[in-house]
Amino acid sequence: MSTGQLKNLSNLPPHVPENLVFDFDFYNPPMEDTDLHGAWTALQAPGIPDIVWSRCNGGHWIATRGSLIREAYEDHLHFSSECPFIPREVGEAYDFIPTSMDPPEQRQYRAIASKAVGLPVIDALESSIRELAISLIEDVRKKGKCNFTEAYAEPLPVRIFMLLAGLPEKDVPHLKYLSDQMTRPDGSMTFAEARDALYDYLVPVIKQKRETPANDAISKVVNSKIDGKLIDVDTAKRMCGLILVGGLDTVVNVLSFSMQFLAQSPEHRKELIKHPDRVDAATEELLRRFSVVSDGRILTSDYLFHGVELKKGDQILLPQLLTGLDERENACPMHVNFNREKISHTTFGHGAHLCLGQHLARREIKITLQEWLARIPEFEIEPNAKIHHQGGIVASVKSLPLVWDPNTTKAL
Repeated sequence: MSTGQLKNLSNLPPHVPENLVFDFDFYNPPMEDTDLHGAWTALQAPGIPDIVWSRCNGGHWIATRGSLIREAYEDHLHFSSECPFIPREVGEAYDFIPTSMDPPEQRQYRAIASKAVGLPVIDALESSIRELAISLIEDVRKKGKCNFTEAYAEPLPVRIFMLLAGLPEKDVPHLKYLSDQMTRPDGSMTFAEARDALYDYLVPVIKQKRETPANDAISKVVNSKIDGKLIDVDTAKRMCGLILVGGLDTVVNVLSFSMQFLAQSPEHRKELIKHPDRVDAATEELLRRFSVVSDGRILTSDYLFHGVELKKGDQILLPQLLTGLDERENACPMHVNFNREKISHTTFGHGAHLCLGQHLARREIKITLQEWLARIPEFEIEPNAKIHHQGGIVASVKSLPLVWDPNTTKAL
């Protein structure tokens, strides 16, 4: 099985049967630019096994169903986080803490990060998030158009994150570029080069925040102790690197995918305007439908997994975004239903490495739905505009040009 004409396919290992081969390149999914999630559902088409082997990106397994994705995330004894990115050379260069660690080692580091970006911190930030959201919307409301990705989806979460982290906004372009090279590389840098450049940025920041600590996420992390001892600079930069990459990329893209959908679905917009109490449910449903992350694990030993012989050192992609699209998990999964009774997804991962940024992501999406629809209830994609999606460890919408009649907007 194959998804089309693909280049640089790896040789098939002797332990992989040919009937399990499905050559899917998650960096370049087979799509007409505009339907990334639809391209992924090819892995869940009738007759496709629950576990397949792709010869793309060095060769790796892919779990195609939500139940297997969850099971692998829970089983750190067989599926290790030590090499969580594919291809292998990227995963081996990935050393962020705690996501490159397995339990129980990662728990004490996770506890530190949780204090820095946990729910109480986000609750305290809510007014700042709302004020910035309103300001960004008002900047474009009377213009009747904007590139949503540039005008809102990037500045909202990125500026809030920089506030949370205690970093200057002038550093955003540099940090965003490095983050993108790790999750959707354009070939200008290797993952290791982007990581090292991020660490070069962080080391003096860490030293400064140790000398003059403040009430921000990076200060809290770098001045934390484990077993009564201050964490060293190497550990601090690896922890802060994870916080930065997570904060600068994921929510940007969920927002863009969600707003593309709402621009194309006036009935869903009208539902939320008429029933604002459904915004929480809508937030969760959009997170399910437009999940963006795909990372993986490495096998610590030979293991028979659901009848498939996996070998020590094999990599397996566990796409968080596939669980929400699985019809075994959600009826009519491609349909967005704000009244869905049971929403099943792994958008924020699963198990020991459940995303610590989930509270911030939900809050930013919820506030966006509330404030944007209250002010700009009618909008659409600019006529004749071509929307391009991009695959990768974190999928993205490259740009989203929206238009509306300024006379239909409201100043609140």
